[in-house]
This record gives sequence, structure tokens and C-alpha cells, in this order.
Amino acid sequence: MSPPAPNGDAADDPIPDPEGAYELLQRGTALLAGRHAAQAAVVLARAAAVEPGKGSILEPLGRALFMSGQLERAVETFEALLEIDPSNAYAHYALGRTLIRLGRRAEAGTHLRLAVALEPDSGLYRGGLARLGPEGR
Repeated sequence: MSPPAPNGDAADDPIPDPEGAYELLQRGTALLAGRHAAQAAVVLARAAAVEPGKGSILEPLGRALFMSGQLERAVETFEALLEIDPSNAYAHYALGRTLIRLGRRAEAGTHLRLAVALEPDSGLYRGGLARLGPEGR
């Protein structure tokens, strides 16, 4: 059972992090750039807890989760990012790549096609769709 909050209700709010969201985001993205994905995911998850619903945090968190093999959590994170910004081409691409890894190729094709439709000049997105093969088209 949660300890009572100062107002007498059960503590539903997370405990404030001693580091702010910005500092955690900076540290997490540095870890991600250094290819320390699992550690980055921990730090970025803390940032997301401090500032829930921030796309600028969810995107690197999703990447860190993907790179560290936490694929189900990556799917949830990229889906949350798309709830905030449905026209985020990178989020569609990243979700598609994650779904491919999970063997959910039909769903992946939908998101990869959306990424290409949103940014048709992106070689990255077109390449991701092409790697999916004929079933992705």
C-alpha cells in the first residue's frame, strides 16, 4: 500500500526526481549516443516520469528501448509518441521497425507506409519499407 500523501490521499503522484527532466534527457541522450542503450533507457524513463507526455523525451526513450531489446516497451513508447503527434514520420518508422522485430509484419507495413507518405523524400523511410518486402506494399 502506498504511503498517504500530505493531503491524506494515497500517493498516486510519482516521487519527484532529484534531477530535472532536462538534465535527465541530456544525460540519457549522451548515453544513447555512446551506445549505452540499456542505461539510457533507465535515465530516459526517469525523465519521462518527471515530464509525462513529452515527445522530446519519448522519442529517445523509444530508441533506447529498441536498441536494448526491450521491444514491447518500445512499441508502447512509440505508440504514446504517435498519440501526441500522429504525423511524426520518425515515430511511424521506428514503430514499424520495432513491429518487424516482433514478427508483426503486417502492422509494421502500415506504419512504414505512413512514414514514407509523410516524408516521401526520406531514403531511410523508403529503405525501411523496401526491406519489408512485397507484403509491406
